[in-house]
This record gives sequence, structure tokens and C-alpha cells, in this order.
Amino acid sequence: MWSRKVGAFIDGMISKYGTMLTWVLDHQKLTLIVAAGTFVLTAALYIFIPKGFFPSQDTGLIQLITEGPQSASYEAMVDRQQAVAEVVLKDPDVESLSSFVGVDGSNTTLNSGRMMVNLKPRDKRSTNASGIIRRLRGPLAEVPGITSYMQPVQDLSIDDRVSRTQYQFVLESANPSDLSTWIPKLVDRMRELPQINDVASDLSEGGLASYIKIDRDTAARFGITAATIDNALYDAFGQRIISTIFTESNQYRVIMEANPVLQRSPASLAQIYVPSAGGGQVPLSSIATFEERPTSLLINHLGQFPSNTISFNVPKGQSLGAAVTAIHKAETAIGMPASIVTSFQGAASAFESSLSNELFLIAAAVMTMYIILGILYESFIHPITILSTLPSAGIGALLALMIVGSDLGVIGIIGIILLIGIVKKNAIMMIDFALDAERNEGLPPREAIYQACLLRFRPILMTTLAALLSGVPLMLGTGMGSELRNPLGVTIVGGLIVSQVLTLFTTPVIYLMFDRIAARVGRRSASPALTEEAPT
Repeated sequence: MWSRKVGAFIDGMISKYGTMLTWVLDHQKLTLIVAAGTFVLTAALYIFIPKGFFPSQDTGLIQLITEGPQSASYEAMVDRQQAVAEVVLKDPDVESLSSFVGVDGSNTTLNSGRMMVNLKPRDKRSTNASGIIRRLRGPLAEVPGITSYMQPVQDLSIDDRVSRTQYQFVLESANPSDLSTWIPKLVDRMRELPQINDVASDLSEGGLASYIKIDRDTAARFGITAATIDNALYDAFGQRIISTIFTESNQYRVIMEANPVLQRSPASLAQIYVPSAGGGQVPLSSIATFEERPTSLLINHLGQFPSNTISFNVPKGQSLGAAVTAIHKAETAIGMPASIVTSFQGAASAFESSLSNELFLIAAAVMTMYIILGILYESFIHPITILSTLPSAGIGALLALMIVGSDLGVIGIIGIILLIGIVKKNAIMMIDFALDAERNEGLPPREAIYQACLLRFRPILMTTLAALLSGVPLMLGTGMGSELRNPLGVTIVGGLIVSQVLTLFTTPVIYLMFDRIAARVGRRSASPALTEEAPT
């Protein structure tokens, strides 16, 4: 009973489709204008749609990088990091966190720390990871003496190092003083741009170092050399191994050091005693003076040249493509000298590369399909008819992405490439049957394509619905990390809905237009041969 109703419904759709198709074939010029407008609109949408790379995922983890004053001690960083942790744990959607302070494989300076924030399961939270980050920015900004940078942890990432924020812009120069002069100017300019936020730089020139100036004459009277002073300092603050304790299964190294209390302040240098030639102990303060000077905490290199990284995030409502363009304009506006070489790294660099190759890859795919279809149909004209259905898929996919507020990234491009294969099968079904009816049954082109459209309507509808419904779970999925899959479903569903409506009416008209063109070309190529045979 149910199958009969469905069959009757489809038969009614076929009847209505035949009536509308007759009207379309009678007004071919209007249909051709619609087809041309579709191509122009697709190109316009591709130009104006925001460009991106990978969508930001909610994996239940947030990476938080902290940065204190460059002269901060380890104890001061621990206290400030603890204050940040207390603010984060007060958020109702945060379950736990792990905190790290000090120099290790990820923290390159003593004034930096990091946290891994574990969120509650998705169904027990009030918002996603990006919303939690926006909510935490206000309370964390009120913690004195420390700055926090947050970004959600991604399942798919191509970055090879940990940075304060998600995207990286690197400046390198053979002259480090140029970097010191121009990086603060560029950072200030970038912080004014609405396309980016959370701008941070790893330029570390605000550190402090204690310099010991030895009074050579006084030290010589005591028989003390610079090497003696160096050994005394290393004994107190270094990692000198003075013994090894051997047990049955382990070895324990004994490290000499001064009282840890003395390691907290440069004033403790006055309490260091140096052995003299006479066997006595001489206070270091009696043979040397101490002074503090600013110094760099870290000097990074990219290749062989000094470099520094400016990292940034893209706010909600903006795209990575707009951010990249704005940064290049800011670089030009401040008059960056040619001695400083700039480049994007990590995800931003891959985005630039993918954006430059996007059109070339799509054009190569279309050309490959044209060659294959030309061999299949033994024609130069009919493959163009089939490929004319692609703009309708493109306009549907791009409109769908713009409606849901998503940018065109790698996942969206993959969806469009999938659409190329799905959509052109509609035209293949129609044209294959029409050519067979023309060649074997002797039907005129209009009657052949009309019969082909009616007979192939049912399989076209079935295959399109099967592909469309398979993309609905991808589009509506809300599970962990579903943000990476949503653009694929959006492009498939949007592209198929629009292309299904347009190609059922534009493909027959384009087929007849190219058939007339092929007939005219054939008559022109045959007329010279008839002229030569006429005298005979």
C-alpha cells in the first residue's frame, strides 16, 4: 500500500515535470540566460565567500598559554599560574586541568607556562569550547601580572610547534636590531585590526641579567683568578656532580648547590665566598661589584637568521583569508623595510598554499573529466553539455556555506569535488539515452532529449536523494569534533538541492543548443568537399 502511494506520487511528479519541461523547451533563450547567470553567480560567490583552512573543533580540550613579566622568577610564575588555575576551575563547564611552569620542551623561557583544560562532556555543557574561551577572557584579564592565551585543541593540525595562539607570522632578519625596532610597531598595528585578536609576540628583550665586574687588582692581591670565581659560582648555582652513590639496582648522583633560599635574589651573590691563595675565604663582594642589565631571554632562529614569531587568533565572524590580507596590508602600512623577510608558518602557511592551488586543481579535474567524456561519447561538444551542470552545484554549495556562516576551507573544497562526480551523473543519464535514441531510433534531437528526461527522471531522483540523505547526518551532527565534518555535509546537501532543480531544466536546453552548433559546424566542414566534387 505504501509503495503504491509512493509510486503514484512519483508518477505525478513525472507528469508535472513533463509539462514544465515542454514550457522550458519552448522558451530556450530564457533558460540559457538562467544557465549563464548561474555560472556568473558561482564565480562571484567564490570571490566574495570568506576563505578558511580547517574549521575550529570542540574536542573537549583547551590549551592555555600564560606569559608573565620577562623578569619574573620561578616562584612568582608559580603564584600567578595558580591564580589563573583558580579562575579557570570556577567556570561551570570546566572539569579539571593540568598546569606546567618552567623551561621544558614546550616552554622556552622561565616566564611562560601552559595548561591543558579538560571540559565536561558536550551534553553537560552550556556552550562549546570557543564560547568557553570567550567567557574566560574577561576574568583572566583581571589576574594581575600575567597574560593568558587560549585556543581549542584540534584533532587535525599541521603546526610543528606550540605557540601562544593558533596562527603564526614569522619575521626574520640578519640584523636583530631591526626585529627589535619593527616587531613592536607591527604588533601595535595588528592589535587595531578587527580581523584578528589575541596578538602575541615572542620577542623577549625585557629580561634581566646580573653582571659581575671583577676588581682585577684587588683579586690579584688575594691570588684569586677569574676561573676561581667561575668555579665558586658554578658550585653554588650550577649542576656540579661531586659524587655517585651506587646501589644494587640504581645509581644516585650527588649535586652540589647553595641553599635554595639564596637562589631567589641577586643579593645572595654578596654571600658567596671565594678561596684565596693563602687558604682563606674572601667575600665575593669585596673583590667584585654587581649590576643588573636588560638582556634577551631567548634568541630564535629560522634557518640561519634570527627570527621572531607573532601569533594571533581569528575572532568569531571573521575568516583566515581576511586576516592574512589584513596582516599584509598592515605590513605595508608601517613601511616594513626589505631587510626583514616575513612569512606565515604552520596552518596559515598551508592555507596560503592551498588557496593559490585551489582553482588550478579544480580546473585540472574538469579538464580530465572533459577528456574522459570526449572519449566515451566520441564528441567534442556533448562533454561540455555534461560539464555545464557543475556551476549549479557550485552555487548551491557556496550559498549553503554562507547561510550557515561557514567559510570555504579544505573540507568545503573536498565536498565540492565530491559534488562534481555526483551532479554530472544527471546529465550523463539524460544525454546517454538521448544519443542512443537519435542514433538507433532516428528520433529528432528535441524529441530524443524530451523522452530521455522523462524516462531517466526516476533514477535521477533516486540517486540524488540517496546522496543527499547521506549528507544530512554530516550536516546536522553535533558530537565531539563534529565541526570538522559539518562543512562536508553542508556542501553536499546544498549543492544537490540547487543542482537537482536547475539541471533537470537547463541540461536539455544546453543539449539542443550544442546539437545545433555541432550541426552547423558539420555542414560547414562538408560544404568544401561538395564543391570540389561538383564538376565531376
